[in-house]
Amino acid sequence: MLTNELTSSKRPLPAVWRDYYTLTKPRVVQLLVFTAIVGMLLATPGFVPWHVLIFGSLGIGLAASSGAVVNHVLDQRIDAQMTRTRQRPLPTGRLNERDAFLFALVLGITGLTLLTVLINPLTAILTFFSLIGYAVIYTVFLKRSTPQNIVIGGAAGAAPPVLGWAAVTNDVSGFALLLFLIIFTWTPPHFWALAIARKDDYEKAGIPMLPVTHGIEATKSFVLGYTVLLVIVSVLPGLMGMAGMLYQLGAILLGGGFLFYALRLKFGADDSVAMKTFAYSITYLIALFSFLLVDHYIPLIWPE
Repeated sequence: MLTNELTSSKRPLPAVWRDYYTLTKPRVVQLLVFTAIVGMLLATPGFVPWHVLIFGSLGIGLAASSGAVVNHVLDQRIDAQMTRTRQRPLPTGRLNERDAFLFALVLGITGLTLLTVLINPLTAILTFFSLIGYAVIYTVFLKRSTPQNIVIGGAAGAAPPVLGWAAVTNDVSGFALLLFLIIFTWTPPHFWALAIARKDDYEKAGIPMLPVTHGIEATKSFVLGYTVLLVIVSVLPGLMGMAGMLYQLGAILLGGGFLFYALRLKFGADDSVAMKTFAYSITYLIALFSFLLVDHYIPLIWPE
């Protein structure tokens, strides 16, 4: 049975719906669902059936939220030691482990049931493995054991476009895996930029993030190297016939912006650049996938 050993001299504040909502990491889940929807839309030359778009997005979102809640439960002792996370519902005692775990269970079962019954079993199976990959393999093992945790564990976060694609086609194509590869390559420079800014927190909590084990300068070099790799990977959709010139132009411009921040991070002396790089990386991914969508639907809006 899960137990909560965190105590407080003050009586815990009553739990409200906002605390449960916070446990789902809504901003992260929104980004995951967005990339899943892009995967759905790119999987067909026309428009996605409404029930697939609605119930597929809902099922994937609920499953991702379940994984986020489990992450909160398993990481609460770490969260209590980090400035960035110590005010979360579990470390403060506003919610307890049992209620949070039951909440995660309801979210996960509901999401996977929707996908199995209303979409297709393949999408449900892939979503389940993605959930386990993040909530268990990354959170329990990788995060605590290797500085390459975010590289290996990034596969779970890169899965949503594949899930969206499978929801529409009931299979996984090379183009779906290309979307996976983009997010998989994007994840290390995105997260390591944050880890640089929060190095002291991770060190205090005993988490072997790359800046803690290899130092900030080495991590900056890794961020730059992965950013270069990301720029190369991001133009593959155009080279392989998945996207057109509009996307290619957008990918090059956005990649240039990411490289600008990565170079400033590596060679500059401004401590605030790490968080600026992190913030830009989020804008980059949203904009890149938006370019994919616009490029995909232009022939339908303005047929030749």
